[in-house]
Amino acid sequence: MKKFDSSLYFITDSTLYGEEEFLYRVEQALMGGVTLLQLREKEKSTREYICLAEKVHSISKRYNVPLIIDDRVDVALAVDAEGVHLGASDMAIATARKLMGDNKVVGATAKTVPWAKEAYEQGADYLGVGAIYPTTTKVKTVLTSTATLRDICGAVPIPVNAIGGLNKNNIDVLSGIPIAGICVVSAIMKADDPKQATIELKARAKELSLC
Repeated sequence: MKKFDSSLYFITDSTLYGEEEFLYRVEQALMGGVTLLQLREKEKSTREYICLAEKVHSISKRYNVPLIIDDRVDVALAVDAEGVHLGASDMAIATARKLMGDNKVVGATAKTVPWAKEAYEQGADYLGVGAIYPTTTKVKTVLTSTATLRDICGAVPIPVNAIGGLNKNNIDVLSGIPIAGICVVSAIMKADDPKQATIELKARAKELSLC
């Protein structure tokens, strides 16, 4: 599995809900048209992370949407996820590539052009660039300008996705920048109706030619 569509990349956060509600919201988002799904668990034990990842993967496979595991190559391998996403303090991209193999997706965070080039050279398949806006997640963020985002898009030949506080009402700031798509967390996860929120976000992104 190497082909993937990151035009609407949903990063899930299970800390807000019980497991049943969380899994329901994940499936609703998939029904709404999410194209790439990431499971991000910063506080669970390895065993808990794997257990939840197995349940999420069983859902994502029904919708033919690749599952990306945040941070943890071991968890990704344990559940045979389609890929892994790595930040600056995680395993080196080149090492992850050796462990994951050539047929899995390895994504990386990048905030500068040199960082983006290094990630690409080490074997990253796509980049997440941001935060464009302040976020409400527990992940520490440093804002990235749209000018830097544009420069990164021009510096590497792999897909670049914008991330950070994005929703249907503010993604117009990305108009004209050649990104592959957008990454969202709260815009879907905290929505009253995750499926409808996904549909509306995707429609707005298409209006702006962002996906």
